[in-house]
Amino acid sequence: MSRPAELFDRRTALRAAALLAATAAAAACSSGSSPELRLAAGEVGGFFWEFSGLLADAAAAANAARIVPIITAGSVDNLDALRSGSADLAMTLADTAYESIGDDLTAIGCVYENYFQIAVRHDSPVYAASDLRGRTVSGGAVGSGAALVTERVLDAAGLSAPGTVEVIQLSMQDAARALSDNEIDAVMWAGGLPTPAFADPPIDIRLLDLSTVVADLRRRFGTAYEAVPVPVDVYGRHAAVTTVGIPNLLLARSSVPDRTAARLVDLLLDRSSALVPRQAIGSQFLDAQSLIMTGAVPLHPGAEAEYRGRHG
Repeated sequence: MSRPAELFDRRTALRAAALLAATAAAAACSSGSSPELRLAAGEVGGFFWEFSGLLADAAAAANAARIVPIITAGSVDNLDALRSGSADLAMTLADTAYESIGDDLTAIGCVYENYFQIAVRHDSPVYAASDLRGRTVSGGAVGSGAALVTERVLDAAGLSAPGTVEVIQLSMQDAARALSDNEIDAVMWAGGLPTPAFADPPIDIRLLDLSTVVADLRRRFGTAYEAVPVPVDVYGRHAAVTTVGIPNLLLARSSVPDRTAARLVDLLLDRSSALVPRQAIGSQFLDAQSLIMTGAVPLHPGAEAEYRGRHG
């Protein structure tokens, strides 16, 4: 009999295949005048991937563009793809983008908020980030933005000295399996609520409260981080906690035509109800005031002109 984690992998693989097939079909039916945009979209089953699929569907329905989501490890991979030209659009955590400002990095908008989460088994003796001393944790996949946040959270918790915590880098699905199999003590990741890889685990899990960590992160790194509430029992049985919120940016190469960037803004503003991932508990950012809050990353000129034209 297959374990629940294995069944989940099959379901997510099927959903990914269906999404790519639907996107391709929609693109084939759309006008030849619609530009094709490759969107670096993160791990299958993650927040970025789910939002990217919804955006691709909305763009096809509006004949605005043919958006093709690309599977990646996350924010760092996405920025690399954008710079190399292998992607035209990219999803990223804001803090990762702020560390990588460049001439070709522009934003279409600040679309949602990711939740940095630390999960442990329900019977774990770990109740705070500081309790992770001497333990093994998964700190996000290689190429993910979660790896940067993991480093900063451990530092804020006084656990940055070499050898204090053993950090390994696993995908969300592999990390969920490793936690269930007692191979690691905790998982750190950035995602929506609930993140599918952890939504139906074969064991009970609970989240750590990061209230004491957020203030230090804001003091040292600014408003890329904020305290956000996680409701009770998002993942099985656990108390409500406070964790670290990090805005998500939809980025574009500066070479994306102004008109195309403007049409993407139109999708975000006019079709917002169709762009709400199932993982978006309390993280809806799709309004004009929030979309333009891209911090140190400048808006794409076409996006900025469209926001100004529509809302002043």
